[in-house]
Amino acid sequence: MADFPGFIAVETGEDDALPLAIAWALPDGRIKHTLIQPDDEWLDDELLKLGDYSLEELRTFGVSPLDVLRELEGDHYSTTLYTAGVSDDEAALSRLFDDFGVDPFVELAPAESLYPDMDGGGWARARNELFGELGLEPLRPEHEVQVMLYLHQRLSEP
Repeated sequence: MADFPGFIAVETGEDDALPLAIAWALPDGRIKHTLIQPDDEWLDDELLKLGDYSLEELRTFGVSPLDVLRELEGDHYSTTLYTAGVSDDEAALSRLFDDFGVDPFVELAPAESLYPDMDGGGWARARNELFGELGLEPLRPEHEVQVMLYLHQRLSEP
């Protein structure tokens, strides 16, 4: 099987770049996904919006942000990762890197840049159609990455 590009998606809270969950693709097409334990410094805001998660759920099932960064670094050190929402994912990752004093070791790029032969909205339309076909949710990072992997397979077929 051919190597896949590194796709990544980060789910955030409603009002800010608070990272709640993350997923990324490995070169063999497998997906890593985890909830992220919120750092205590992130929890100062009483109006904190945690999306569909409870604070208890994130603390119980989530992985520490530093462990998330270590795992990501082990899988994708010094590479470009492709995302459907560059600015949102970049803001969430920046928060992880900045809050834990880690120098960024990945660069983000728009996933549609992998397909220069498609017109501007072609990739976005194909992505949205595939979400519908597969019955997946666009805001879930593991679903975002799965759709980008499937779409890459379709667009890379001869």
